[in-house]
Amino acid sequence: MRDATSDLLAILKQQREEADTQRTRAEKAYALAVLDETAALIRALCPEAVYINFAYYGSSRTLSLYGVLGEQTSPLGTCPWLWDESDQDHPLAEHGDKIANDLQEALAPYNSPAWACTRRNSASEGNDWILELPPPDRAARIAELVREHHPEATAVVVDGRSAGGRIIEVIEGVAEDSSDNRTTRRRWNERCDDLLTALVAQMFALPDLADRHLMPVGSTYAHPYGSSTSGHVRRIPLPPTP
Repeated sequence: MRDATSDLLAILKQQREEADTQRTRAEKAYALAVLDETAALIRALCPEAVYINFAYYGSSRTLSLYGVLGEQTSPLGTCPWLWDESDQDHPLAEHGDKIANDLQEALAPYNSPAWACTRRNSASEGNDWILELPPPDRAARIAELVREHHPEATAVVVDGRSAGGRIIEVIEGVAEDSSDNRTTRRRWNERCDDLLTALVAQMFALPDLADRHLMPVGSTYAHPYGSSTSGHVRRIPLPPTP
């Protein structure tokens, strides 16, 4: 009887773990899909928008929308205001509640990939946060960022086990023996690495993007840091950049 009970418990435990994994994946994908929808809405009415500005209350996990900001034009400058939520004449005004609700949903899961795009607003001393809007084309944005530092890059290898999707190698064409010219010496700074990691993690989290852009590395691939190669290690071919 004990053996039968133990077997049943083992089966149920495995099923629960699989269900938890599926729920977590669904929550991440949903959070990003909501964020993509509100980003498209904001850009349609305010094309220069880069950030959503808001207050966040950790004890209740709620927020108050402040508005939308543009790109910081200099290291010592601040992000310009494009829409203040009190401005009822701006085209975004009638969508303020939706933007706030969508942002709330995107940040609701503790492990939402949207948190990787969120940080305190260094230009303010109060309860002031900014979330960088996801790019319309994540693969193109990854290619742009990588080629700023590796102009000859044709692909990157990523590991979804590290911070959700860290780049572990850059492929710069082929070597003389026709193998990939791989390097682990990534030339970008910490801020760029954080941004790239966030974008790659979003591609892992969104099934459609994962299917389109995360390619197998091949059975002969050797992980540069000695880790096992699994379904979490993928190759992203970089699309052409202008």
